[in-house]
Amino acid sequence: MSRLGPQRDRQEAAALELRRQRELQRQSRIFNARLRTIGIDKDALDSQVKDRKIQEAAEKARNEQLANEVKRNDKIVCMLEERQKADIRNINKAINEFQKNFQKPETRREFDLYDPQALKKDRPARVSDNDPRCTVSGLQKFVGEDLNYDQRMKFQKEQFREWSLQQQKDWRNALADKKYEDYLYDKNRIAIDQKTMELQQKEEENRRAVCAATKNFNQIQVAELAEKKKLEKYQKMKDDMEEISNLLKGDLLSENPEQAVSSFGRHRVITDRWKGMNQDQLMAIRSTQQQQVLEKQRLKQEEQRREAEWDRQRLQGARALLVLERHQQRQNRELRQALDSINTELSHEQKSKNIYLKEEEYSNVPTDQYYAQFNTTSR
Repeated sequence: MSRLGPQRDRQEAAALELRRQRELQRQSRIFNARLRTIGIDKDALDSQVKDRKIQEAAEKARNEQLANEVKRNDKIVCMLEERQKADIRNINKAINEFQKNFQKPETRREFDLYDPQALKKDRPARVSDNDPRCTVSGLQKFVGEDLNYDQRMKFQKEQFREWSLQQQKDWRNALADKKYEDYLYDKNRIAIDQKTMELQQKEEENRRAVCAATKNFNQIQVAELAEKKKLEKYQKMKDDMEEISNLLKGDLLSENPEQAVSSFGRHRVITDRWKGMNQDQLMAIRSTQQQQVLEKQRLKQEEQRREAEWDRQRLQGARALLVLERHQQRQNRELRQALDSINTELSHEQKSKNIYLKEEEYSNVPTDQYYAQFNTTSR
């Protein structure tokens, strides 16, 4: 216990001293008007700015070093590319020399496919007509392309001349036969024309006889038709006279009201026969119209009485509403006067209270000693 007591006291004293130093530092920061107004630690910011500049200088030096290394590497790459291009040119040149000296086109296996002297070196397509190379699928020999073409053409021309002479002889014989046939045809045609004219003359005579008989028959028919029309006209005139007489004597023109009565009852009429109403029916209609006029006048008078009653009620309602409005205005005026008197009393009371507070309650003014007791610690 003797060892722990002083040690604990020293620890508490050290802690207390540490708190006291922190409080002093805090007071120096808080009570410093400039630092409190700015709101930042300027020393710390200056230290940060210095560190930032040192860092930027180190970064700039490192970037310059990297740029120098990049330039050196670019030069090395350019030198390597030039060396590679020179090597490629030398290799291509050596390959061309080797192909020119040891790989000539004549030594190739497929040189016969693109040899420029191939046509001069090649054999003819056909040596004779019986060449075994001239197969059907080879298309090297066609009809009329044999080697003895000249002799064959000479023989064919001679044959064509013989055929032409034979054709001319046949043509002359056919022309003579045709002339003889035309002569026989003309002779036969003249005989047929003569017979045709004789038949036409006989037919014309028969037509004249038929026309004369037809004319006589038509004249007889015209006379019979005229007599028939005359009889029909007389009969039609007789029928018209009888119809006129029947109409004059009938119910249609005599205006008989019974003819318009329908078979379904006397209250219904046939419209195409009805000639109008009689005097009794007209009197009944006029009497009904007069009653309707009187009824309309009575209804109009009743409507006027109802409207007069409604006007009277509206006037009474308007007068009652006017009286009610005047009464309401009078009550509002009295209420406003009472409210004004109350507000005046309240105003006097408030003025008296303000005078009392100013002269009695707020008469003790604080001194500088009162304000000095504030802001003495950082807490």
